[in-house]
Amino acid sequence: MNWLTRLGTDFVRPGIVQTGLTLRLAGGSLARVGHIPRRFPSLLQQMYQAGVKAFHVLVLVSFFIGMVVSLQVGFELARFGQESNIGLLVSVTMAREMAPFVVAILLAASSGSAMAAELGTMKVQEEVTALEVLSVDVVSYLVLPRVAALTLMAPILTFFAVVVGVFGGGVIAVTQLGLDFDAYLRMSLDSLREMGEVVHVPRDLFGGLAKSLVFGFAISIIGCAQGLTARNGAAGVGLTTRAAVRDAFIVVIILNFLMGRVIWH
Repeated sequence: MNWLTRLGTDFVRPGIVQTGLTLRLAGGSLARVGHIPRRFPSLLQQMYQAGVKAFHVLVLVSFFIGMVVSLQVGFELARFGQESNIGLLVSVTMAREMAPFVVAILLAASSGSAMAAELGTMKVQEEVTALEVLSVDVVSYLVLPRVAALTLMAPILTFFAVVVGVFGGGVIAVTQLGLDFDAYLRMSLDSLREMGEVVHVPRDLFGGLAKSLVFGFAISIIGCAQGLTARNGAAGVGLTTRAAVRDAFIVVIILNFLMGRVIWH
């Protein structure tokens, strides 16, 4: 076996197979959206796991991200006497980029990995096979509640991340740049007043929420797809969990660029 054949067998073929399974799972989940009412208890449980349990971490991270943005940008603006505009930059940066991205990374590391581990454990213990033997729709029963929960919670968490990040930036604006907090807050709100043409929501905020919606869907689909392909016992579950987080990070970064290009340009 030459190196080219080995490359295709060990890397290219598994990647294509996994991508096909992920896309098929995404299509299957979208086709079963009508099943959500019957999966409502499981949906609420998954939303609690993905959103409520991660909220305190999100608040802490978002607060310091806002402080970092305000600190770094504020000192540069102060060199040109424009530090009063820091509220505009912090709010727009948080709404467009930082809040959706931070939420996506947090969800991929916590919820995405948990989904891969849970479903992977069920797969290697043949619980998924047992459900299929009982004619249970695995996608509707196991995948759909997780996908719907993460897709719904991502924009909600992003909204709170924007709010907390703006307040974090305000702390630096007051303590390090000597600005008035009310003036900072007014500048932040004014920067988000431009409404979208299609949806009557602030354009920058809507763009960030739309990105987080897609990120949540992609992260959950990748986690579930990786979990359902686990094999070889506990070691296999560990590999699929790591692969779920890795692939989610890559996809989020690519989607972040593509959606940013489409939404704001």
